Amino acid sequence: MADEIADRQRFSQVETLIATWLDEQLRDNPTIAAVERIDEGDVRWFARVKGESKDVYSIWFTLRQRSLHFETYVMPAPEENHAEFYEHLLRRNRKLHGMSFCIGDEEAVFLSGALPIHAIDEGELDRILGSFYAYVEQCFLPALRIGFASRFA
Repeated sequence: MADEIADRQRFSQVETLIATWLDEQLRDNPTIAAVERIDEGDVRWFARVKGESKDVYSIWFTLRQRSLHFETYVMPAPEENHAEFYEHLLRRNRKLHGMSFCIGDEEAVFLSGALPIHAIDEGELDRILGSFYAYVEQCFLPALRIGFASRFA
């Protein structure tokens, strides 16, 4: 019973921490264009990020009972050069910290990760946001040029 109460208290603390941190990001961080909380069964937020290589993308933060899951849609499935495209992303995964490229719905490419609830603090949230920004900027155009090469010819 005591563990269950502690878990609920920690969940509530983390939920408040994430909401406050996202509000601060919206107010103070020029790369954050919008933040919204979605309550459809899950505790979930999205942050709209203004990038350079990829103009705009959304990072979804989903708080679960014991972890925080985070992800962004990177691009649709490649039209060509499939093996080279996926090899590129898999090789990039080796250099990423705390998240990785993966295939999601409709074979689209996502960048995602998760943290245990006890590890979540402002520093980790800052690292997650900064990592998304850096990884999308580093990987988006090279992957696009491989998987959609004929559009760049």
